[in-house]
Amino acid sequence: MGEHTFLSGDSTWWRQAVIYQIYPRSFSDANGDGIGDLRGIINKLDYLKGLHIDGVWLSPFYPSELADGGYDVADYRNVDPRIGTLEEFDEMVEKFHAAGIRIFIDIVPNHSSDQHVWFQEALKSPKGSAARARYLFFDGLGENGELPPSDLNSHFGPNGWTRITEPDGTPGQWYMHLFAKEQPDFNWDNQEVRDDFLYTLRFWSDRGVDGFRIDVAHALAKDLSGKMPGYREWGPESIALDGSDPIFDRNEVHEIYKTWRKVFNEYDPPRVAVAESGAPAARRPLYASAEELGQAFNFDLMSANWNRKDYKKIIARNLKASKSDGSSSTWVLSNHDTIRHTARYGLPKDTNWDAWYVGGFKPAVNYQKGFARARGAIMLMLALPGSTYIYQGEELGLPEVLDIPLDQIQDPSFLRNPGKGRSRDGCRVPLPWSLTGSSFGFGSGGAHLPQPADWGSYSVEAQDHTTWSFLNLYREALWRRRQLQTSEDLKWVKSSKKLLHFARPNGWHSVTNFSDKPVKLPKGEVLQTSAPLVNGKLGAYSTAWLFIHP
Repeated sequence: MGEHTFLSGDSTWWRQAVIYQIYPRSFSDANGDGIGDLRGIINKLDYLKGLHIDGVWLSPFYPSELADGGYDVADYRNVDPRIGTLEEFDEMVEKFHAAGIRIFIDIVPNHSSDQHVWFQEALKSPKGSAARARYLFFDGLGENGELPPSDLNSHFGPNGWTRITEPDGTPGQWYMHLFAKEQPDFNWDNQEVRDDFLYTLRFWSDRGVDGFRIDVAHALAKDLSGKMPGYREWGPESIALDGSDPIFDRNEVHEIYKTWRKVFNEYDPPRVAVAESGAPAARRPLYASAEELGQAFNFDLMSANWNRKDYKKIIARNLKASKSDGSSSTWVLSNHDTIRHTARYGLPKDTNWDAWYVGGFKPAVNYQKGFARARGAIMLMLALPGSTYIYQGEELGLPEVLDIPLDQIQDPSFLRNPGKGRSRDGCRVPLPWSLTGSSFGFGSGGAHLPQPADWGSYSVEAQDHTTWSFLNLYREALWRRRQLQTSEDLKWVKSSKKLLHFARPNGWHSVTNFSDKPVKLPKGEVLQTSAPLVNGKLGAYSTAWLFIHP
């Protein structure tokens, strides 16, 4: 089905793929309006091809009021005019496919924008109407319904309910939103909602999209028939392990994804998906099964301390889980929601990120240590079986931007909780492409978030021909990985307590020094290191890839 059959028949390409996440508004701006766009992405195709990646994942590019960085979608089957057109999207797919790069896009199924035509129709329709049945509208408590249905909080503030004004001008019902009030939750018990998303999946698959990243994948199915859920913590540890939680990781959500799998399998090769799931780790394999999405994000390395024991435990646990359900594991160090790992690795062990942000950025980041660990970590991660997801700018070693003025912050998770949370804008600052210029090559009209004065020193231009630059480390490691990654087997090799050593097929070995002193390497041919050797030894926080004859 569909006219695009890129690499037809290669149904397992995704299992070992490297996917590069593009945050479109901050990648490259071709028309000079300060916002990145599809033409900017197309113009950087040669750069992306030179990274030796297998695919790109585009964060939302749909029409949006940007109440949540594009994750408030007003139209699921169109492109925001500030970012481009459907014709440019088609051009991008065609050119990227011709270059051997596949396309993932974000699907945001838990909620829409309050500007979505359906929600606007619901506001104009009476209580009990079919239009309101697509969302989660309820009467309020109190004598005149003036109190919300419960004290449920949202991810972005104290209130998970917002009251509407009825068409006749009187105070009316309340609707649920697990995120910003501009992001009303869909009612996934409604067949019209389910059918519309199947239509959306086909719409983009027919345009050649190869895969989908599913936002908040664990929250679609809800049971609000009993006691209305109230205030709660949001971590996986707060979710019931038997699928009975009223709003998260319910067993019914897996029936939804089984219908999606039927759509994916209509195509050649089958479309694939990866779940952004906040479900408990024990239930994550359900989303990743062959009957559902195929993969689920494993974010464990994003919160791991720089510690050999922790890394080994996380890797072993996730490889065991993926083997149990037949999926491939996923490995991530950074994304658009977290502080960049160059900063994370430069903070003391067990730093509380939120408290660190609120507390005036103390302790300060030790970037010398952070950069060294980041270089060692990417080579370690690229040597693992499974898929690797890279976030734009990490190949440049970008630091977290911590000094964005309060009046220029855009992130609702910070703006709605002043003094209580952290802004995600620090990892969303537009990329530097050149040494100089008003936006360091991002675009002729400046950047929608302020860039640091030294941003040009991290630019592609600055690193392009520099030996040992972050950029060339990534280029070489990604190219070499493509030659070496032939199976999904891994065998641990006994080593000192300072080293994490494992072997892959055909004599490929990865050795990481977690200590702060140089360590003697095992005997073998050195293929690549994350930093220069120190008198023949593996430097602090460094990784080496070796060939050791099997």
